[in-house]
Amino acid sequence: MKKILFALTLVLSMSCSKDKKVDYVAQNEQDIIAYIAKNNLTAQRSDSGLYYVVNEAGTGEQPTATSNVTVAYKGYFTNGSVFDESEAEGISFGLNQVIKGWTEGIPYFKEGGSGILLIPARLGYGNDDRGPIPGGSVLIFEVKLITIN
Repeated sequence: MKKILFALTLVLSMSCSKDKKVDYVAQNEQDIIAYIAKNNLTAQRSDSGLYYVVNEAGTGEQPTATSNVTVAYKGYFTNGSVFDESEAEGISFGLNQVIKGWTEGIPYFKEGGSGILLIPARLGYGNDDRGPIPGGSVLIFEVKLITIN
C-alpha cells in the first residue's frame, strides 16, 4: 500500500511541475487561422509559420533582414487587446535586433508599404512572459514601413 501511495504521490507531483513548457505551435496555428477567417483577411503563410497581409506593397526600396528601418506599428492580441503602439513617426531599429517575426516579416514590404504580421509565439517571445505579453501568445502587428535608414 505504501508503494502505491508513493507512486501516486510521485506521479501527481510530476504532473503539477511548474517547469513543464507548453508547446503552442498547433494552438497558435489554429488561433491565427481563426483570426484570419473572422476578419476576412487574405494572408500568405511563410515556411516558418509567419502569416502576413500586404495592404500596400510600397514603392521604395525593400529591406533585408539586416537593414535598419523606421516602422510605425500597433501590436495587439487575437482578442484585439493592444499591448504596444508607436507614434505616427515610427521607431528605428535594426531588423536583426528584434523578434524573428519582424526580421522575417518587414522585408515583405517596400518603403511606404503597410500590412499585418500575424506572428506565432515561436517567432515572437516563445513560452516566456515579456511585460504585458503572456508566454505562448500570437502577436498581431499592423505595420507601415516608413523608410530604410
